[in-house]
Amino acid sequence: MAESMAIRVTARQRQWQQIRETLSTVLASRTAIVGLVIVLLWVAIALFAPLVTRYDPLAQDYKHLDQAPTAQHVLGTDDLGRDVWSRVAFGARTILTLGPISVLAALVLGAALGLIAGYYGGWLDEAVMRVLDALMAFPTILLYMIIISAVGASALNVVIAMAVGGAPGIARLVRALTMDIRTREYVAAAKLRGDSDLQIMLREILPNCRGPLLVDFLLRMGYAAFYIGTLGFLGLGLPPPTPDWGSMVQEGHTHMTMNIWPVLSATLAIVSLVVGLNLFADGVREESMRYQ
Repeated sequence: MAESMAIRVTARQRQWQQIRETLSTVLASRTAIVGLVIVLLWVAIALFAPLVTRYDPLAQDYKHLDQAPTAQHVLGTDDLGRDVWSRVAFGARTILTLGPISVLAALVLGAALGLIAGYYGGWLDEAVMRVLDALMAFPTILLYMIIISAVGASALNVVIAMAVGGAPGIARLVRALTMDIRTREYVAAAKLRGDSDLQIMLREILPNCRGPLLVDFLLRMGYAAFYIGTLGFLGLGLPPPTPDWGSMVQEGHTHMTMNIWPVLSATLAIVSLVVGLNLFADGVREESMRYQ
């Protein structure tokens, strides 16, 4: 009993130590801090969107169409009289929800395939990697377009498309790491203990892949935000009238001669979020590599 308690306490101490090391890595990089501040700003806007806006993002006001910024509408209105700032704020919820979910789904699928291919090797490795190579032969945005066009535009289908499109790259990374880690002594010791293949993959190999996977996850978050905006612009994102930065650009670009604010606001929102995510990922990667 006392021994099991001591093991749990030691495991908890290791978890807190890993958290402290991660925080110290982030705080040691000015680039990461700048990126984190930008991302947290958008997260705060998304969380408190009803408090930082005065209008319903779906409410139409035909008395104030294509209006320039005023005291009532700080970023103006669009061609249907909807408040642009409200749509930008609530649109942040869309991209900050679909982005992480899509990348997590791709991570789970890619990690599972990479672990299986890298651990077992042989014909199974060949079969998995040839299928993934076929998927990677398509340009990323084209693959998303094909999948969503086939199954229809919706939040779920955007997640599915991005998971399928992102999994091959993650699988190749995990496969390479697994092929190296499976030769380590602690993996051989786990086999001698009688651990199953699944236990070895989940307890011994996958935890030792977390460093490169974390950096890859952060980088993919920036790509996900960009692709979600692109899909919205192409009409393959969330169906209207859901607030979505990409669809805001698509809807407003035909009225740019009369009112540039909807397009400019949504574009700057996408750019700032993508830049923030990339700065944060680059800062973490550079600081992590410094101590390797």
